[in-house]
Amino acid sequence: MTSRPAPYVTDPGEYWGGIDDAIARAGLDSPALALDLGALEHNIADLRRRSAGVPIRVASKSLRIRSVIDDVLSRPGFAGVLAYDVAEARWLATASAVTDVLLGYPSVRREAIGELLADDVALARVTLLIDDPAQLDVIDAVAAPDQRSAVRVAIDLDASLRLLGGRVHLGVRRSPIHDLTQIRRLAQTIASRAGFTLVGVMSYEAQVAGVGNGVPGQALMNTAVRAMQALSMTELRHRRGRAIAAVREYADLEFVNAGGTGSLEETAKDSAVTDIAVGSGLLGGHLFDTYRHFQPAPALAFGLDVVRRPSPEYATCAGGGWIASGPPGPDRLPKPVWPAGLEYVDTEAAGEVQTPLRGEQVRHLRVGSRVWFRHTKSGEVSERAVRVALIARDEAGRADVVDVVPTYRGEGQCFL
Repeated sequence: MTSRPAPYVTDPGEYWGGIDDAIARAGLDSPALALDLGALEHNIADLRRRSAGVPIRVASKSLRIRSVIDDVLSRPGFAGVLAYDVAEARWLATASAVTDVLLGYPSVRREAIGELLADDVALARVTLLIDDPAQLDVIDAVAAPDQRSAVRVAIDLDASLRLLGGRVHLGVRRSPIHDLTQIRRLAQTIASRAGFTLVGVMSYEAQVAGVGNGVPGQALMNTAVRAMQALSMTELRHRRGRAIAAVREYADLEFVNAGGTGSLEETAKDSAVTDIAVGSGLLGGHLFDTYRHFQPAPALAFGLDVVRRPSPEYATCAGGGWIASGPPGPDRLPKPVWPAGLEYVDTEAAGEVQTPLRGEQVRHLRVGSRVWFRHTKSGEVSERAVRVALIARDEAGRADVVDVVPTYRGEGQCFL
C-alpha cells in the first residue's frame, strides 16, 4: 500500500473503476463486497487523531467481519469491543480471544446467557449491560449465583438531552437510568447482590454521534443541530461526571464507555470517559457525508450485476435492498456511486431482489455490467454477503484483490 493522494478524492473514476476492475479480474460473483485497505488505513488514522489519545472501542455491529475487527484491535489506539449480542460477545471472546467485550445492549436471551455462564473463559472477558434489576433476575433464573462465577456487568446511563422537565427528549430511547438518584440506586443494588460485579458504565450520546450537522442545502437546520449538540455535550459532561463519581462509591470501575463516530472530538473532552465506541467510521458509510467536522473515506462498497434492461432508459440490478437501521427514508438506502450519475426509480428504490436505476450513464450499461453502491452505515452489508474482497493499490495506483475474508455470515454466524 502507498501514501499517494487518495483516488476517491482526486479521481473518483480511478477509485471506483479500480475496484470494479480488481473484482472482475478476481472473477468474484455479485453481490461483491469490497474493502479498500488504503481507505481503511485513512479512516483508522483519522479516528485516532480525532480521539486525542482516548482509546477507541470497536463497535462490532458496524463491521461484522471478524478478521477486520481483529486487525483493527491490533493497532495502537484501539482496545476492546462493543458487541451487540450475547452469543456474538461470547464468540469474539473465545474465537478471537478478545479479552474485553462489552455488550452494548441488555439481553434476556436465556439460551445465549446460559452458554455464556457455562463458559468460564468468555465469562471473564464479557461484560453484560444492565439498566434494570429485572435483567439481573433473568440471569439468576438461568443459573443461581452459587452455581456460577460472578457476572461482570455495566450500567447503561441514558445520554439523551431532556428539556422542559422531560417533555422534550433529544436522543435515542435507551436506558431509564438518567439522573443521579437513579444510577446511585442501581449501583447500590448491583453491589449488594450476590453473583455480580459492577465494572463499568456506558452512555451513548446518539443525538451528537449519530446526527449529521453539515447536510448540504440545510444551513439553518445544520446551525440548529450544532447548537443542540453543543448544549447536549455540556449538559452530559456535567451529569455524567457526577454519575460516575456516584457509582465509584459502590464499585471500582474498570471503564466508562461513551460516544460514537460522530462525537469523537467532543466525547474525548470528557474526563470521566475512558474509551469511545467507533464502528461505522472505520468503513465510511455515506451517512457520514453529512457531517461538517470530519469526512471518512468510502472504504467499503458493494457491486451488483445488471441483469436486465427494461427499456433504454432503465437498467435493473439483482438485489440491492440493503437498508440501514433508523427512520425509513432516502438516507437509509444504499447510494449508487459508479458509474456516476445513476439514481433510483421513485416507485421502487432499492429492492430486495431487484433494483432498477436510471440516469445518463444507463445507456452505457449492458446485461452483465456491474454497478457499485455505498452502504449507509456499515453492518447491513455484512448481513447480505458471505465474503469481502480486500483491495490494495500499488505505487502506480493499480487496485488488486489481495485476500478474500468471510463476514459473520460467511463464518455461519447470525446473531440479530
